[in-house]
Amino acid sequence: MTTPQEELLPGTRRALLHRIAVAQAEGRAPSLVAAVVRDGRAVWHGARTSVEGHGPDENVQYRIGSITKTFTAVLVMRLRDEGVLDLGDPLEKHVPGTSTGEVTVAQLLAHTSGLAAESPAPWWERSPGALRPSLADVLGDQPFRHPVGRRFHYSNPGYTLLGALVKKLRGAPWEEVLRDEVLDPLGLDRTGVRPQAPHAGGWAVHPWADAMLSEPAEDLGRMAPAGQLWSTTGDLARFAAFLTRGDDRVLRARSVQEMRTPAAPAEAADVVDGATYGLGLQIQHRDGRLLVGHSGSLPGFLANLTISVADDVAAVALANCTSGPMLSTVAADLVRIVAEAEPRIPDPWRPLAEVDPSALELTGQWYWGTYGFALRLTADGLASLEPLAGNGRRSRFRPNGDGTWTGLEGYYAGELLKAVRRPDGSVDHLDLGSFVFTRQPYDEGASVPGGVDPEGWRGFR
Repeated sequence: MTTPQEELLPGTRRALLHRIAVAQAEGRAPSLVAAVVRDGRAVWHGARTSVEGHGPDENVQYRIGSITKTFTAVLVMRLRDEGVLDLGDPLEKHVPGTSTGEVTVAQLLAHTSGLAAESPAPWWERSPGALRPSLADVLGDQPFRHPVGRRFHYSNPGYTLLGALVKKLRGAPWEEVLRDEVLDPLGLDRTGVRPQAPHAGGWAVHPWADAMLSEPAEDLGRMAPAGQLWSTTGDLARFAAFLTRGDDRVLRARSVQEMRTPAAPAEAADVVDGATYGLGLQIQHRDGRLLVGHSGSLPGFLANLTISVADDVAAVALANCTSGPMLSTVAADLVRIVAEAEPRIPDPWRPLAEVDPSALELTGQWYWGTYGFALRLTADGLASLEPLAGNGRRSRFRPNGDGTWTGLEGYYAGELLKAVRRPDGSVDHLDLGSFVFTRQPYDEGASVPGGVDPEGWRGFR
């Protein structure tokens, strides 16, 4: 239940209902359920159905397909945070005999391994997992389609390998590890590898007639880490809140943020939409917003989870049809409706709890050559460097405790910022990855690479 402060306005709720009603009707979905999350809590649930007098609620299970991959990625990131593996490790270091050579854990997470998109025939989504009892059966005789690490190529077998990695390092089946380490701590009691009533049935809708055909619900076996899970809008709403904020019982906020960071280049066809992939999460720019999440589909089901971290709004949409409404668009629209109708209220400004004099000394105006920048300290303990005009390079910096700062984003991500002092202790300049920032443009009193023309600034005739 939501408190009055968390509830959406009546006009917003109607706009959300209208959006899913149009999607269900025009997409000819037997049913469509959705949820919206704001400030870490579900604030709206909606449903449309072709069954008169019955509307599935937030506890009815649907198959979520490849959203399963994000759950698998969380398990891998937990192993990394514990020091059990490094993302740069070749898979073969931990799961020998896969014939994947130097393919790394990170490349599997980001779909840059070069592996095929699908396992060998028959189509794994519509055939029993027992037909693929071993990893060799999943990969086939020619597992690669591209050179390793050269391009993004979505790979379902790649996530099967990550599931095998989890099983090997934890010494327990993937589904048991998932339950113990993610589902139970987050309270996702209605998420699991097999359906539990109440759950929707999967349907195919005839493309040229309003007729339906029941779809099989196969156990995917080895392919389970790529797409097996069933879930609800209620559970996925809680999962979306976790992917926004992190949860120290499962994965810290910094690691979740790392998952949301682009790790794979966009395909040429996706460049216009600004779509790319992180570590188990899809990333796209739409309507001026950065959206992260994942889509999913299996015969009889469609699913999408979309998050705007900046707006602190997320949406989940599920349908029980093989093809129909574009749920990625639906979920993005639900986020947009809430974000535009009820914009996020900023947190109150608060001053620094403590002021470090040596850090305060670095604030103010600096110049890289003739480009002007401002360095500020913020209440979250970070420093920000931003251009005084235009769209130049900018970044936030994290203090390292020794007077140096490490860049967190953009061109300066990972680069070191430090103050270079004169013998008397005063600051001569800032060094940022070898770039020299001075208090005046080409300050003649500072150590500027190449020196400063002794004739100084002058006019020209």
